[in-house]
Amino acid sequence: MTSHHIDTQKATDNPDGVGGLWTEERIRALGAITDLPTAGRVFGLGRALSYDLARTGDFPVPVLRVGARYKVPVAGILTALGLPPSPGDLTPGGMRSVDHQREISSIDPPHTGDDRKAEP
Repeated sequence: MTSHHIDTQKATDNPDGVGGLWTEERIRALGAITDLPTAGRVFGLGRALSYDLARTGDFPVPVLRVGARYKVPVAGILTALGLPPSPGDLTPGGMRSVDHQREISSIDPPHTGDDRKAEP
């Protein structure tokens, strides 16, 4: 990953609320997932640079490709900024839910739907 200057304190005088200071409260208000341009603005990145970084895998946080669109988990943004994610964003052990599911899958064999015990 290449390094890029990220200015989370950038403020603008944009009256429509698109710009401005990204506070923890404002980031959390985005919900669980946001679009790439919004995530880019949180990091002080423009739209074109955000898409370039996502395409090359160099965006500051993990990006999900959903069809032709990019989506960014807000928990990743919070973590990258050194803020604790919301309690529901991680499993009880603090793992990402994907890693937690892999761990469970490796321990418990998949359920086949046949709960009958084999007769001796």
